[in-house]
Amino acid sequence: MMNMNDVILKKRNGGKLTQEEIKYFVDGYTKGEIPDYQASALLMAIYFQKMDREETFQLTDAMRYSGDTIDLSEIRGIKVDKHSTGGVGDKVSLIVAPIAAACGVPVAKMSGRGLGFTGGTIDKLESVPGFQTSMEPDDFTKQVNDIGIAIIGQTAHVAPADKKLYALRDVTGTVDNFSLIASSIMSKKLAAGSDAILLDVKCGNGAFMESESDAVKLAELMCGIGEAAGKKTVAAVTDMSQPLGHGVGNAIEVIEAIETLKGNGPEDITELTMRLAGIMIYLGGRAKTADEGKVMAAHAVKSGMALAKFRKFIAAQGGNPDVTDDYSLFPQAKEKKNLIAQTGGYVSAITARSIGLASQHTGAGRATKEDSIDLSAGVILHKKVGDKVSRGDVLATFYGNDKKKVANADAEAASAFVITGEKVNKPALIKEVIGL
Repeated sequence: MMNMNDVILKKRNGGKLTQEEIKYFVDGYTKGEIPDYQASALLMAIYFQKMDREETFQLTDAMRYSGDTIDLSEIRGIKVDKHSTGGVGDKVSLIVAPIAAACGVPVAKMSGRGLGFTGGTIDKLESVPGFQTSMEPDDFTKQVNDIGIAIIGQTAHVAPADKKLYALRDVTGTVDNFSLIASSIMSKKLAAGSDAILLDVKCGNGAFMESESDAVKLAELMCGIGEAAGKKTVAAVTDMSQPLGHGVGNAIEVIEAIETLKGNGPEDITELTMRLAGIMIYLGGRAKTADEGKVMAAHAVKSGMALAKFRKFIAAQGGNPDVTDDYSLFPQAKEKKNLIAQTGGYVSAITARSIGLASQHTGAGRATKEDSIDLSAGVILHKKVGDKVSRGDVLATFYGNDKKKVANADAEAASAFVITGEKVNKPALIKEVIGL
């Protein structure tokens, strides 16, 4: 008979856990048979003693099968999923998913909500009037077969072990561990049932992994987990030292995504989404290489096919597709405040985390999972790293429906912009691609 105390002591003393011991822990904790205090003790032991690759793969597997797994076998073609580790202004999924679908790659995606200074795809989509983020499994399958794309919120029944363990890690100082992060992300991605996975692993001050070397290490570990599970997995390590694009919020980011699908997006968003969409098209078997996929992605935007696919996707899930032509249909903020440059020069840095927190202060983000959000609120950046600034220029505008919250956002972001006398180069957007 297995004993949880023995498992804790074994890992505390630096031992390697067996597949049976890991499964015993994950199943027991998910069912409520193992108390929080024992689960916390094991997580802390894992935090300090680490897990090797084999243990990490087995932890992921146990979490993957802790609840429902999604069967996408009825969907025709090679299904490609895409996941970002989160950042500020990261509206990439809203752009690459319709582009990939327009190029014949089926996208059956489950996404999450935002927490803290990072946004969530589901919150952003809910800023489209009428858009529904939940549907029955048969309808989900039918929609992907009919139009090539569906994005819904994560259900509590997929990888429930991760939900319980993440909540515990969050309050016990055990979030920041490679094995625990990788198993958390990959258990959900593998349970979601796609054939191939593209990971966008962010690094920089606005990302979970601040250092590039840590982001590469995490990306390699997650690719290894995906490949071990028989899924072609590619990871791009990308910059999050400044916000992505110009908009941070919900409706604000959807509008910027639409502009990008029209071919009018900011330079950084356009570059990143073309590259990532190209990889998705390659993983979906529609292009021989990722570079060929990138050319196809650019054509899908230029021809209007990607925007047309986005409109079909919005309509299929109950939203008003006319938002692509009339942005006044989105929720509108009543209050706004400008952040004014006090000196001239060049923007040498923008602290992404500060802009993310400022957006949260406007009402666009949540401090706790229970918080409601203002879908109209957020930030628009008028200057990015490398841009010339004169004294009196508007650096950013904050939007919301609460004057005090908007003022708090302005105060939070005041130190986010660093202006120096010499021009600096823009940071490299894509640091490394792993698994291609």
